[in-house]
Amino acid sequence: MIEHKRDSTPVIDLTRERGTGAVRTQRPQYVDLLPPCNSACPAGENIQAWLSLAQAGHWKAAWEQLIGDNPLPAVHGRVCYHPCESNCNRKELDGAVSIHAVERFLGEQALRDGWQIPITAPPSGKRVLIVGAGPSGLSAGYHLKRLGHDVEIHDAGPLPGGMLHFGIPAYRLPRVVLIEEIERIENFGVKIVRNSKIEDVLHAQAAGSFDAVFIAIGAHLAKHVDIPARDAVKVYDAVSLLRDVGTGGRPMLGRRVVVYGGGNTAMDTARTVKRLGATEALIVYRRDREHMPAHQFEADEALTEGVKIQWLRTIKEIDGSDLTVEVMELDDSGRPQPTGKFETLQADAVVLALGQDAESGFLHKIPEIKFEPDGTVLVSPSMMTGRPGIFAGGDLVPSERTVTIAVGHGKKAARNIDAWLRSAVYAPLPKHEIVHFDMLNLPLFTDVLPHLQRERAPQARTAAFEEIVAGLDENEARSEAKRCLSCGNCYECDNCLAACPEDAIVKLGADRGYDVDFERCTGCAVCVDQCPCHAMEMVEETVA
Repeated sequence: MIEHKRDSTPVIDLTRERGTGAVRTQRPQYVDLLPPCNSACPAGENIQAWLSLAQAGHWKAAWEQLIGDNPLPAVHGRVCYHPCESNCNRKELDGAVSIHAVERFLGEQALRDGWQIPITAPPSGKRVLIVGAGPSGLSAGYHLKRLGHDVEIHDAGPLPGGMLHFGIPAYRLPRVVLIEEIERIENFGVKIVRNSKIEDVLHAQAAGSFDAVFIAIGAHLAKHVDIPARDAVKVYDAVSLLRDVGTGGRPMLGRRVVVYGGGNTAMDTARTVKRLGATEALIVYRRDREHMPAHQFEADEALTEGVKIQWLRTIKEIDGSDLTVEVMELDDSGRPQPTGKFETLQADAVVLALGQDAESGFLHKIPEIKFEPDGTVLVSPSMMTGRPGIFAGGDLVPSERTVTIAVGHGKKAARNIDAWLRSAVYAPLPKHEIVHFDMLNLPLFTDVLPHLQRERAPQARTAAFEEIVAGLDENEARSEAKRCLSCGNCYECDNCLAACPEDAIVKLGADRGYDVDFERCTGCAVCVDQCPCHAMEMVEETVA
């Protein structure tokens, strides 16, 4: 939150009439409320704070504010599903602030200018082992280093990044951006050991004299389904296919490819096979569009690129290039039910995109750690497993699986690990009340129109894996940041100062906010009515 100076409330004589009103029964006070964008961010970013700095052109300060919560802004500006924007109050006017685009600009500016993370915390003398260099592990390592701890991340793969590197296609996330942001974390002092698969956590902890462990191995094991097959076409799993392509492979799938599934991975897979040369990429999904797990815009982008989708279909049998699919219908609860009606599709290859499980079997060596049936690990609110000192997060624990949630888990785990290492308990500050659109006192006009990111033409996208969405330039990023309404927090617009009929509002100086002279204030509430962002409220007067 943006903090403002608060002076102690003076004792006043309520028996006197003053100004233009009778005896004052209410008084104005400045408040800090929680913007809905901040509340919705899984990484816990103080979005409004860094947007405020960005709209003033203080780019490095905005970036430093942002990376206090999230070390990968250039990545997140591309791959996050930005729930902050879904909750942005400005969407009720002319469209949500393009928060992800400004975040991307800040991340890219930092890479262009070589900004590095400042080291502020003194060394604690404690060592933490992190298993897995995906988004959750990278986030935890970064935040633990900021707190002064020595960190080693061990990853089984040749390159850090996890599903960022091996699961998200390059047309959404160019690898050079990912690599450079990870390198900055390494330059900060987080050690990443590649090709180092941890099979025995307790042995690795003891061998390295680590005081705590955070396990963030993700979910890379593809789910399978038993489909009767005779002389079947090539059948792939989406995770392996995307990993192969992410490391430079170009599997020969044929002209007609069917992708089985309805999540974001299915959409990415179908768009990928188009880029691999398939003339027909068809998604088969057993429910309808309303009930698909993929985000709507993911399906929109796939359709724009020529991907076809058959809803309410399930594959029953594969015989050579013939796929027998059954037509489904949804019951009253939205669950698909068989109809006994069948159709035949033609395919040269089938890709199963039915979700992923965590390869957590190696953790069964630790009896205190408990599991869900799908292999995810049970953790306490502090993200600690049943084994003291061993924490887990990201896709390894029960949760929605997104990059930003994983990064948020890493930050939360780091703060709890830090507290545990110091024999304390981490207690997050209570959140303020969320300010909603109907609480704002906005003018009837807006003077800054949204800036849309430029995109490659659909017909040019599938020719290669080049990035399809361009970023904002400096002027566009600053203009977009200025669209922020500063919901619930004062941005010193001087409306209260100008509106007060008694000159009772006192400006304390730039970036210091205002105070109220209660010797002058009559409690008329004009200042509150004129505050556009609901940074003022009327409260009951009290007699000292």
